[in-house]
Amino acid sequence: MTPEPDHRLIFVTGPSGAGRTTAIRVLEDLGYEGIDNIPLSLVPRLVDGAPLGRPIVLGLDVRNRDFNATALIELIDTLTRDPRVVLEVVYMDCAPAVLIRRFSETRRRHPLAPNETPAQGVEREIDLLTPIRIRADHLIDTTELNQHDLKAELAALFDTTHAHPLPVSVQSFSYKRGIPRGVDMIFDCRFLANPHWQPQLRPLDGRDPRVEEFVRADPRFAEFFQRLRDLLLFLLPAQLDEGKSHLAIAFGCTGGQHRSVAVAEMMANALAENGWAVSKRHRELERRSAEAQSDAMRVTGA
Repeated sequence: MTPEPDHRLIFVTGPSGAGRTTAIRVLEDLGYEGIDNIPLSLVPRLVDGAPLGRPIVLGLDVRNRDFNATALIELIDTLTRDPRVVLEVVYMDCAPAVLIRRFSETRRRHPLAPNETPAQGVEREIDLLTPIRIRADHLIDTTELNQHDLKAELAALFDTTHAHPLPVSVQSFSYKRGIPRGVDMIFDCRFLANPHWQPQLRPLDGRDPRVEEFVRADPRFAEFFQRLRDLLLFLLPAQLDEGKSHLAIAFGCTGGQHRSVAVAEMMANALAENGWAVSKRHRELERRSAEAQSDAMRVTGA
């Protein structure tokens, strides 16, 4: 019988401003021992020491004293081969424009461009970290995530009390705003009848029963949904057997308000009814809600 590993390690890295520190705090709340900015040369000592009895999350980025991408990849490869260790690498990603805006709003200096513009530092850091991004086990794009969303994503991946071995995230999005990063499967719902052209349905979204009923009434819907549900129910156990620890499924339509939301809601419910642990996220609805809250705050503060 293969012995249980002594250490479970989570490396959290990614460009400055993408949410690495927040991710570490979330994992600490989930019971992980958090260590931030530890020199790479000291990480092997953790493995050589006595087991802590709980998993460890390490924050690693360009501010680490002896950080470089090649050394980190070599460390990842070494620990991956060590039978005493279970290692997962989380890369906190974010669109460059958003990283630049975050630095500009906080007036912080970028660690790779202390005397230059944040844009120059962001560009350098993304280039530096590209090999690590490719090597990561989990990619979390925080471009449009708030802290609550980020906590939900991390809990789905790393909550040790989670009852199901393969959490599933079902999302909706608008093709006009681009395909979401970090998803495993994408399905196009634009062939279905569009509720946008119905004046009484236009202001609603796919969570409304009237919109769902309209989408279901499309003659192509029933066969599409049944075939897709059966496909996913076939693939999920296969993904689990392959060692997948989290699966993200996205449904897209033109505006991300009606069809994709309705199908995502129905598919999430169907998978949950079959025993899978499912979380839901509607990217465009969340964005509009955040914009409305921001507008309300500006009016209140005026």
